[in-house]
Amino acid sequence: MAMRRLGQILVDLGFIPDEQLELLLEEQQQRPGELIGKVAIDMGLVTEEQLAQALAEQMGMQVINLADVVVPPEVLSHVTETMANLYRIIPVSFRDGTLTVAMCDPQKLSVLDELRNFLGFEVRAVVATDADVQNALERYYAEAGESVEDLVGEMEDDADLASAVEALSSGGPIDLTSVEALADSAPVRKLLNMVLLLAIKDHASDLHFEPFEDEFKIRIKADGVLYEMVPPPRHLAFAITTRIKVMANLDIAERRLPQDGRIELSVGGHPVDLRVSVLPTMFGESVVMRVLDRSVVSLDLNNVGMEGSVLAGFREAIHKPNGIILVTGPTGSGKTTTLYSALNELNKIEDKLITTEDPIEYDIDGIVQVPIDSSIGNTFAQCLRAILRQDPDKVLVGEIRDVETAEIAVQASLTGHTVFSTLHTNDAPGTITRLRDMGVPTFLITATVESILAQRLVRRICPQCRDEVQPTSEMLFDLQLKPEDIAGKKFYRGTGCELCNHTGYKGRSGLFELMMMNDDLRDLIMQGASTDELRDAARRFGMVTLRDAGLEAAFAGVTTLEEVIRETVIEG
Repeated sequence: MAMRRLGQILVDLGFIPDEQLELLLEEQQQRPGELIGKVAIDMGLVTEEQLAQALAEQMGMQVINLADVVVPPEVLSHVTETMANLYRIIPVSFRDGTLTVAMCDPQKLSVLDELRNFLGFEVRAVVATDADVQNALERYYAEAGESVEDLVGEMEDDADLASAVEALSSGGPIDLTSVEALADSAPVRKLLNMVLLLAIKDHASDLHFEPFEDEFKIRIKADGVLYEMVPPPRHLAFAITTRIKVMANLDIAERRLPQDGRIELSVGGHPVDLRVSVLPTMFGESVVMRVLDRSVVSLDLNNVGMEGSVLAGFREAIHKPNGIILVTGPTGSGKTTTLYSALNELNKIEDKLITTEDPIEYDIDGIVQVPIDSSIGNTFAQCLRAILRQDPDKVLVGEIRDVETAEIAVQASLTGHTVFSTLHTNDAPGTITRLRDMGVPTFLITATVESILAQRLVRRICPQCRDEVQPTSEMLFDLQLKPEDIAGKKFYRGTGCELCNHTGYKGRSGLFELMMMNDDLRDLIMQGASTDELRDAARRFGMVTLRDAGLEAAFAGVTTLEEVIRETVIEG
């Protein structure tokens, strides 16, 4: 049955006349993306209480006044502070395995599915006003907000949990039913949910669960640096790793072989992919989860962070009708994001774009994407051969790992295709040496490679606690700078605050080194020039090195000198 429109319900309930509904609909058209209820409140046509009543009528739910309700602590304990704030919900009651939550936006039915997935039991909703929910969040969670430390403390004191673990680790055969029950227990679920939600909220890129002889560490990688969380009790390592394996549909009975899987979550209405890698170690299974949160990535070349001349040069290269465009840098330096931003710009109806990756990180409409699976022989080289029979115009090869892939990429370029790929090298000129070392003939390198972009990510100084600082003589020595080189320049660092988790950094920015090929550079490559000779020549033609780009970012107050030293190497 079709759902009644909210505007009509407001009329039927006598909250607004028909003429005001027409005005309301006209105003909503001027504000694309805004819900009609929000527009009605902004226009002063209805109160929050009237809107809640209309939403409840539309969704077939009850209205609740949270000010009149006292929520018992045992009900509150089902939903952590992070989850309550993220979804803007208040748990109200828990009966017969069903949790009732109050929400101000009941039209987001996906929230209920996400909560069922996280909590493991049935969830039903009632409607409250936005102000009611905000007041309840402050009342119940602001003072006694549950943290990871609190959860860990509870788990250490949980006698039932300890005895269940002891029974499983007694040395006899493992009962898989008991293992699943332990992994599904409320404390284990709750801790993992909180760690996952905190990681996604902080835009973390990786989560590490590491068993050692005397402790079980949980570390989060945010802005390229690992931070340790409060470690849970060592005896719960098995339960937590098993819970992750259950979520990733991995074999919980297999504890001697590495396993790979993925967990698909929807958090706050947007999809999050978790790539799970399980590795057997001396003291149990080590688990690393790569967080692919597509909502925080803007695949737009203008937002990647390239300086004007570098962006213009890179744009010129990617719009050429054929040739190889390479992006180099270490793992986690943003190569894939840069390449996808380029593909997104080239994604026109008249061109066929095909990518082959391991794994596919971003799903882009209009681009054919092929996953690599080397376990069945579907390698980059094998896949690239097949792709070339699909009549593509632009091809992205996730990575050139061997001479076979390199040679096919070269042949594809020579036959009129534009090929994008990545390599792991320290800088742009070093990529030529790497291709030569792989066994790609020099004449083919000069005939096909159009541009090489090297990149790094440096942490941005937190805007809230930014403070001026004087560089030390050691820093200047490391950067090969003299005091006169920095005369009149200001440097900054973050002192640490709540916004940046007391790190002094918030977010990351790119450093780029673009080497555009020209006839002089091609002649040098044909003569077997070294990396240093190529670098010197490229600088004469206007290439800005990673170190120089880093210094410019430090001079501009974007990052610190420590970050520049950490992420860039001194050119020989």
